[in-house]
Amino acid sequence: MELIGLFFIAAGLLVLAGLAKAIRPEDTARALVELVPRRLTLRSASVNATRLVVRVGALAEAALGACAFLWPRPVTAALVACSYALFTGIVVYARVHEGGAALSTCGCFGRPDTPATWLHVAINGLLTVGAVAVAFDASNSATTISALSHLPWAGVPLLFVSAVGLFLTYLALSPLATLEGARSLVRPHSAGATGS
Repeated sequence: MELIGLFFIAAGLLVLAGLAKAIRPEDTARALVELVPRRLTLRSASVNATRLVVRVGALAEAALGACAFLWPRPVTAALVACSYALFTGIVVYARVHEGGAALSTCGCFGRPDTPATWLHVAINGLLTVGAVAVAFDASNSATTISALSHLPWAGVPLLFVSAVGLFLTYLALSPLATLEGARSLVRPHSAGATGS
């Protein structure tokens, strides 16, 4: 499996994001309600109802990530690919819906002030490709141990690099997105100050 390291990052990110949203579903619920056209929903009732849906979905997301990590098989890899393709579609819709500006929060990690950026789209797309590659290449009886057993040092270096990649991906999707959102808020004021 050529892209198993990328797949491990994708699975780990599902676990982290799922657990974070299960603990703090409010911002994700609010972000989802913001994406639904106003004529289709009552905002205050929808956030409360959506909170439970987000929590259940987040637990399913974390469970899928854990299962995919432990059993990198065609079915789990296909489900991971579908998840990231859905995330990609939601972020693209959010960006277009907001006229190119990021939502105040995408709720990816159950935290406020994490805007959905085009970097989210690129990363989600890359993780989708990695999961699709594993879905086509994996064995129906694969486990993490069997996938790593043929690698040098039983795959420990690959797991380490995957953990570093997971951390860097988290930084790109959350703190970096927050900085980008703050920078876009400051940019119009700076331009006005220099023009006067």
